[in-house]
Amino acid sequence: MFTPLRTLLITLLAALLAACASAPPTASPSVDGWENIPIPGKRATRYSWAEKDGRPAFAAEADASASFWMKRLPGGPQPVHEVEFSWWVQDMLPNANVGVAERSDAVARVVFGFEGDIDALPLKTRMMFELAHALTGHTPPYASLVYVWDAELPVGTVVIHPRSDRIRKIVVDSGPGERRHWRDHKRDLAADFRLAFGEEPGKLASFAVMTDTDNTRSRAKTWYGEIKLK
Repeated sequence: MFTPLRTLLITLLAALLAACASAPPTASPSVDGWENIPIPGKRATRYSWAEKDGRPAFAAEADASASFWMKRLPGGPQPVHEVEFSWWVQDMLPNANVGVAERSDAVARVVFGFEGDIDALPLKTRMMFELAHALTGHTPPYASLVYVWDAELPVGTVVIHPRSDRIRKIVVDSGPGERRHWRDHKRDLAADFRLAFGEEPGKLASFAVMTDTDNTRSRAKTWYGEIKLK
């Protein structure tokens, strides 16, 4: 009989072999520090510089796809308190819900990656981090706090990622009522981290945006404004 650890190793190895056969191993070349970070086995969302309603922005075009448009902090990890970001959403995704694994797409996400003691995490989580590094060349952050526009969940909802408790989401826009114009948000990043994770945040290491439609097999287009750290 397999021990639980051996079963986990076999499961992770099978995932590694399957994903390596279908996914690009590394991110795309950086543009002004931004990189399109792939998700193993997924088609990449297309990100490009643009202008929307008079604002400089970058556009995300998803077609049954998912990937991150990510930038590491130029001066290295740092403590942070407030953040400002904005997004402009064309349309909602039918049947999407970030709280349901099989439907966890979102037209707009802004993701903040924090440092921490990865060696203190459970063995399964550390092995998943190592697997992600093997597939993409990037080790996931110790913790990721995600602000999201969800099609169904109420504003203020906190969602623990169904496959990793190191990713937690806060809904800051909901439903179609505010689409097709700029939505500006100002958040206390440290307070939201404590709300979502129940612990003090480490230093901020990176931020990213993400528009994904791989689960609902749909299309979406979103524009993101500048992310400003206070």
